[in-house]
Amino acid sequence: MSELILAGDPPIPLVLRRSGRARRISLRISQLDGRVTLTLPKGVPEREALGFAREKELWIRKHLAARAADVSVGLGAELPVGGQVHEVVPGTGRRVVFEEGRVAVPGPPERVGRRLAGHLKELARARLAEASDNYTARLGRSYSAITLRDTRSRWGSCTAEGRLMYSWRLILAPPEVLDYVAAHEVAHLAEMNHSGAFWTEVTRIYGDYAGPRNWLRTHGGDLHRYRFDSAA
Repeated sequence: MSELILAGDPPIPLVLRRSGRARRISLRISQLDGRVTLTLPKGVPEREALGFAREKELWIRKHLAARAADVSVGLGAELPVGGQVHEVVPGTGRRVVFEEGRVAVPGPPERVGRRLAGHLKELARARLAEASDNYTARLGRSYSAITLRDTRSRWGSCTAEGRLMYSWRLILAPPEVLDYVAAHEVAHLAEMNHSGAFWTEVTRIYGDYAGPRNWLRTHGGDLHRYRFDSAA
């Protein structure tokens, strides 16, 4: 991959991706992070890609403007944790502490974002392990390992070897949403597909999943707006 800049106010980074299967230039804007990606057939020069982007500039800027702005997580920022909004405030001592509507983070202000992200990942691992244990007990199966990532395209996955993967950003969502994703992935231990039998298992171990599933479809992308590295 390479990158070009579409000049203007503000300038827009363009990620160039070449594909042997592409027959024409295509454009995609990620609703998760606003990344603009141009996919090019092999052999198409970069100047053609830039020209294509200039033709679509008004469309690109319109869609980027409609997307909610990213939030740089630092002191004074507001951040959902477990679906509840918390203001990030200075802390004392060595521990991150949650209070009523606030999360106190100790240490230098420039390190608050990364320190809070590390704490949230620990919380996410504990919650997701607890939920996975709960649903595997109901399912009557076991998993082999749990890993956390900051994935863009999926909230979780399950391999044929029983390895569960989750996005740690699920800790930002309401608890029932995190639980639904855990139940969804655990159900794959029995059904490695999305057949009717799979959804029957999800319902059996979780219950009515329509609400949290719709929440993810409607609000899930917002969880990727929060930038912890930029505050560090």
